[in-house]
Amino acid sequence: MKASVVSLLFAVLLAPSFVSAFQADKEIKKKSQELDRLRNEIQAFERKLKESEKRERSTLERLDDLERQSNLIRQLIRKLREEEQEVTAEISRAISSIHSLENQLQFLKSHYAGYVRSVYKNGRVYDVELLFSSNSINQLYIRMEYLKRFSEQRAKDLGKILDNKSNLERQNDELQIKLAAERKVLTEKTREEKTLRTKFSERQRVLSRIRKDKKTYQRGLARKTEAAQHIEHLIADLIEKERIRKEREEEAKRQRELADARERERLKNSPPPPTTPSANESASIPAFEQRRGKLRWPVSSGAIASRFGDQVHPVLRTVTQNTGVDIQVSSGSNVIAVADGEVSVLSFIPGFGNVLILNHYDGYRTVYAHLSDISVVESEKIREGEVIAKSGDSIAGSVLHFEIWKEREKQDPEKWLAKRR
Repeated sequence: MKASVVSLLFAVLLAPSFVSAFQADKEIKKKSQELDRLRNEIQAFERKLKESEKRERSTLERLDDLERQSNLIRQLIRKLREEEQEVTAEISRAISSIHSLENQLQFLKSHYAGYVRSVYKNGRVYDVELLFSSNSINQLYIRMEYLKRFSEQRAKDLGKILDNKSNLERQNDELQIKLAAERKVLTEKTREEKTLRTKFSERQRVLSRIRKDKKTYQRGLARKTEAAQHIEHLIADLIEKERIRKEREEEAKRQRELADARERERLKNSPPPPTTPSANESASIPAFEQRRGKLRWPVSSGAIASRFGDQVHPVLRTVTQNTGVDIQVSSGSNVIAVADGEVSVLSFIPGFGNVLILNHYDGYRTVYAHLSDISVVESEKIREGEVIAKSGDSIAGSVLHFEIWKEREKQDPEKWLAKRR
C-alpha cells in the first residue's frame, strides 16, 4: 500500500514535467512546419521566376514575383533570428547549469575525500574507541546513532556524486547538440540574408529596365489605378465588417440591458448595486479628427513627390488620380504609425507592392504602400510613432505612398499632416 502511494506521488510530481516536455515538442514541431512552409513557398517562386525567364514573361509580373519572394525570405530570416535567440538563451542556461553542477560535484568530492582520508587514517578502531569512551548508556546510544547517521550520509553523498556526474555528462551532451543547432541556424540565416541581397539587386535591375522602357513604364503607372481601386474595395470591406461588428455589439448590449431590467424587476425592493465604468468605457481614445493639420508624418524626412488628386506625368503627359501622396524618401527608411491604432490589413497589391492599413477608430484609416519590410502583424495594437515597416522602391523611385480615409471618403493627406519647418 505504502509503495503504491509513493508511486502515485512520484507520478504526480513528474506529470508537470511530462506535460511541459510534450508542449515543448509540440511548439518545436509547429515552428519546424512554419519554416518548411516558408522554404517551400520561396522555392515555388524561384521556379516561377525561372519559368518567366524562359517564356519572356511580363517584366512587371516578374517584379511582383521578386517582391513576393523577398517578402517570404524576410519572414524566414525573421523566424531564424528568433530561433537563434532561443537557442542562444538555451545554451546560456545549459552552461550556467553545468557550472552549478561542477561546483556541487567539487564540493561533494572534497567532503567525501576528507571522510575517506579519516577512515583510512583511523580505521574503524576510532569508532569503537568513541563508543567505549561514553560516560553513560544514554551517551553511548547517542554516539551509536550519530555514527549510523554519519555513515548513511556518506553513502548518500557518494550517491549524489554519481548522480551529479551522470547529469553533468548528459547536460554536456545536450549542450553539444544545442551548439550544433546554433551553428546550423546561423549558417542558414547567413545564406538567406545573402539570397535576399541577391534578390534586391535583381529587383533593382528589373526596375531600371522598366524605367527605360516607356511602354512598360506606362503600364506600370496604369497599374497604380488598379491598385487604388483594390484599396478602395479593401476599405469598403473593412467598413462593412465594422458595421456588422457594431450591430452585434449593440444587440448584445440590448440583451444585457433587458436581462438587467428583468433582474431589477425581480429585486426592485433591493437597492441597485453600484456601477463602475469598464476599462473600455473609462479609457478615452484620442479623436483622429482633432489631429487635422497636426498629424505627424509617416517618415522622419522626405518631400512630397506626387500630390493628392489628378496628376499629369511630366514625360508621358498622361493624367492619373493619386488617392494619397507619394513621399520621396531613401529606400529602407523607417515608416511609423501617424497615430494610435490597430493593424487591419497586410497585403501585396500589384502596383503598390506591400500594403499596410491601420484602423484609427471613429471611421478613420491610414494606408502605407511601397513597403520593403513590415514589422507588425494583423490585429496588433500600434502606438503613435511606432515603427511599422521600412520604405521600399517603386517604378517611380524610392517613395512611400500614404493615404488617409474617413469611412469611404479619400482625404488629402497634406491637409492633415503637420507643417514641416
